[in-house]
Amino acid sequence: MRGDQLARQWQLVQRLARSRSGVGLDQLSEDLGCVRRTIYRDLDALMYAGFPVVSEKRSNKVFYRFLDTFQLGDVPFTADEILALAFSEDLLKTLEGTVFHDSIQSALTKIRSALSQELMQFLDTIGGTFKVLTGPHKRYADSRETIQALNQAVLSKETVGIRYFTGRTGEETSRDLDPYQVWYREGGLYVIGMDHRSREIRTFAVDRIRSLVATGAFFEVESGFDFETWTATNFGVFSQPASKVCIRFEASWAHYIRERVWHQSQSLQNRPDGGIELTMQVGGDHELTNWVLSFGAGAEVLEPPGLRDRVKTSLEEALSRYSGTGNPGKSEKSRN
Repeated sequence: MRGDQLARQWQLVQRLARSRSGVGLDQLSEDLGCVRRTIYRDLDALMYAGFPVVSEKRSNKVFYRFLDTFQLGDVPFTADEILALAFSEDLLKTLEGTVFHDSIQSALTKIRSALSQELMQFLDTIGGTFKVLTGPHKRYADSRETIQALNQAVLSKETVGIRYFTGRTGEETSRDLDPYQVWYREGGLYVIGMDHRSREIRTFAVDRIRSLVATGAFFEVESGFDFETWTATNFGVFSQPASKVCIRFEASWAHYIRERVWHQSQSLQNRPDGGIELTMQVGGDHELTNWVLSFGAGAEVLEPPGLRDRVKTSLEEALSRYSGTGNPGKSEKSRN
């Protein structure tokens, strides 16, 4: 596979860089676990990429090394880490405009500055071979200062005053928040913490924070709060009590459902007609409803009754809209 080839070539680079006297083909073949013919091809690939590989014959044997002027530098990366660097810049695009993106990009720039031109070309080759295409995600260019202030508040455990826009109602409200943790999920940044207004631990979308100010007051995290436990039963972002959810999928969706992990509590049961039933212990009514609707007629909620009714109502409103007999205002309200 291409990934194995690039990883092997990186190992070859490291092996040649460690031996200024040169390494023979037999030794390289043994070290890299491949035949001599493969070593020849990899050496050609490195020379084509700009690595100064030279060969010299001693005692009827050919030894390969880099030119004495070539310096690998202090680059203690494994092949997997080099591949991860190539992926990381694509993964970071979803956080463009945030302190996270800027800081990691700065770190990558420092790493790249320590690489030789040949290694840079090698890294670019890998980057052009492996690609990450990000899905839908929010934009955070306008939230840079909010994110920086929020990060500082999380680290210093300082209460902040926020003005928050609620997408469902379109209202802006002011409240104090003890920010426990900033986290990223499904294309968005969120902060979870104690909301002084409701006296509950709640989750807020960072991009909906219209303003944020430090209050000068400090807090202690609620006794017994554990982020992993708090989010363990969530199907999406927002926390709700877990209940048994069972959904039947048609055969055309069975493989798609089977090849993914939707939740840590899930169990799958194959059906005689080729379909599949997915059962989970999760909370998150709104997110579950939208997720089921994304499968169209290919999914049917078996339980709980409340989720089944919400999906049924949404489908009826959609059918009414497309048949021209619905109430546009009602449908518009249901989407907000």
